[in-house]
Amino acid sequence: MKAFIRSLLPEPILEAYHWTLAYLGALLYRSPSKQLTVIAVTGTKGKSSVVELIAAILRADNKKIATANTIRFCIGEVCERNLYKMSTPGRFFLQRFLRRAVDAGCTHAVVELTSEAAKQHRHKGVELDALVFTNLAPEHIESHGSFEKYLDAKLSLARALSSSTKRPRIVVANADDKHGEKFLDIAAEVKAPFSLQDTRSWSADDKSVRFVWRGTLFAVPLPGLFNLQNCLAALTLGHALGVPTETMQKALEHMPPIPGRAQRIEAGQKFDVVVDYAHTPESLTALYETFKHKRIIGVLGSMGGGRDAWKHAKMGELADTYCDVAVLTEEDPYDADPQVLIARTAKGFTRHTPIVVPNRRDAIYKAFTLAKDGDAVLITGKGTDPYIMRARGAKEPWSDATVAKEELARLGFDA
Repeated sequence: MKAFIRSLLPEPILEAYHWTLAYLGALLYRSPSKQLTVIAVTGTKGKSSVVELIAAILRADNKKIATANTIRFCIGEVCERNLYKMSTPGRFFLQRFLRRAVDAGCTHAVVELTSEAAKQHRHKGVELDALVFTNLAPEHIESHGSFEKYLDAKLSLARALSSSTKRPRIVVANADDKHGEKFLDIAAEVKAPFSLQDTRSWSADDKSVRFVWRGTLFAVPLPGLFNLQNCLAALTLGHALGVPTETMQKALEHMPPIPGRAQRIEAGQKFDVVVDYAHTPESLTALYETFKHKRIIGVLGSMGGGRDAWKHAKMGELADTYCDVAVLTEEDPYDADPQVLIARTAKGFTRHTPIVVPNRRDAIYKAFTLAKDGDAVLITGKGTDPYIMRARGAKEPWSDATVAKEELARLGFDA
């Protein structure tokens, strides 16, 4: 119903509504961002992981931190799962969250800001100290109307940093991304690019990354080249804030697994089980590349109904290329027919015939029954998503990690 009502309203009215709501929230909660060091993280991939890495670095530097991302909301040591199906919820959420952080004695807040949030002005009224840009690839094209508008939504966050009254303003951007220069070209006192060229002797496998940065060896227990890039983003921001390199080294060497981000599920089985949010071609490729030395069984979601339809066949093509066995299943069908979505993904297969198991739990179980010792079962598309979204707004409570543990137990594995 809300979507239908929105479709009837002219765009300028919607713009004014969201703008007014954002500034009303700042007024209602007494501009809490002015009492915190606020660090925003944006980009297509890696946002939630970078938020978690920055938070670990700042905690190691004895700061009291609040974090908000797709995975969870934390104020100090108290965390709650993000059940909103939104990285940056609306309706005063961000202002209310920052006020709670101030009241709890936090000094820093690290928040994930998305293009959808920027489009609806949810960041307005938040005074930023720093912005971290991870990378950019096509996503949410139907929602924004074009890639150019998607990029502009991201850049509007950079413009928000430029207009901030905080000093010094810090922008950290991925110099290996062709759009990184656009973020570094804003008004800010500190402009800090990061690049793989900043490292020496780096290596990345399915369990960890090792690299030398500013003369210090880092060994981080997070897998894949993508996590090396995430670490560089967090380290560059930490350095700009004056955190000693040795402090950052200790923080990252003891980094716990990030939920839903290449998260291993251990139940005594002799094959790898990994849950990952990968829902873009770039992120799926990065995950598959990390495990390509193993026999891969991919449990592949068929993408969300009503969005980014262009990705469906491409995701199937990637699974066809990297997976020895692919199990196609539902992800978030919304009002679309799950079988139609699965069929779109199946069109990307030319080498193998995927196994189609529409029920996601059954698909995960099927993958486990096909796994041999040393294989990697990669369950992608949802990560920590708390629901499977069905027709007419129905929500089925969900956790890929929990279901994976339950189905492993059903096969006799129990940690």
